[in-house]
Amino acid sequence: MHDIEKSDKKYYPAVWISDVHLGYKDCRADYLLDFLNSIECDTLYLVGDIVDLWSMKRNFYWHPSHYQVLACIQAKAVQGTRVIYIPGNHDETFRHYVNNSLFGIEVHQQFIHTTKANKRFLLVHGDDFDSATRYNKLISIAGDAGYDFLLFLNRWTNRIRRLYGGNYWSLAAWIKARVHKAREAIEAFENAAIHEAKKQGVDGIICGHIHHPQLKVVDGIVYCNDGDWIESCTAVVEQENGRIELLHWSDTQTVINSADITKLNQNLGGPKAKPEKSVA
Repeated sequence: MHDIEKSDKKYYPAVWISDVHLGYKDCRADYLLDFLNSIECDTLYLVGDIVDLWSMKRNFYWHPSHYQVLACIQAKAVQGTRVIYIPGNHDETFRHYVNNSLFGIEVHQQFIHTTKANKRFLLVHGDDFDSATRYNKLISIAGDAGYDFLLFLNRWTNRIRRLYGGNYWSLAAWIKARVHKAREAIEAFENAAIHEAKKQGVDGIICGHIHHPQLKVVDGIVYCNDGDWIESCTAVVEQENGRIELLHWSDTQTVINSADITKLNQNLGGPKAKPEKSVA
């Protein structure tokens, strides 16, 4: 599909991003645009909350870089990248278009991705797990006053760090990681996601929603949370050799974690999900 030999971009069979929150003042569209312009992929998954309709309804904001992100995604679709969009709770209006195509982008409620290592991953945004956890009561999501204040601190901390030559660092993520009840809620969310993966008989699950990037193997199930582009600036990618990686991309780029899923044992729980099936 892509002439990789003639491109200086990094190639991945599949890439996952979510919780971009275009239309929200703290969206790091600049970092995301740099990431998207640095990669080629066969399939780009948009795992919800790409556009923050909640924030825009409350206080309209739209930076030119936000349009550039959408234009970049659309250009990839035109050039042959398969783009699959799983709307989240902040862009749930687009769930009305499930099982249809918008401007060449497929819209699905859920999706099954089969990796180069023939492992099946369930893709969901993650807000369905709120009912099984206390996440929505314990962690303010984008738009809530507490979260806005946290990101205000995050924004000014990084402005000061930049003045002194420091790199981007998420104060918001650092604070959440040290609040006991927030950690409990994140763990409950992760357990609910892993339970759903076992229920559907897949090898792993990739989601977003809670703005907490993670990649780990629990009970033979790979749990991936691709994070967000407000605090974490992270994405999940599939390497050609079958590895799944969690990347951080800001003014520095690092691999946060990786998993060689080729060594996973065949999952024994539940019926096997069919590849590339949308569940309405």
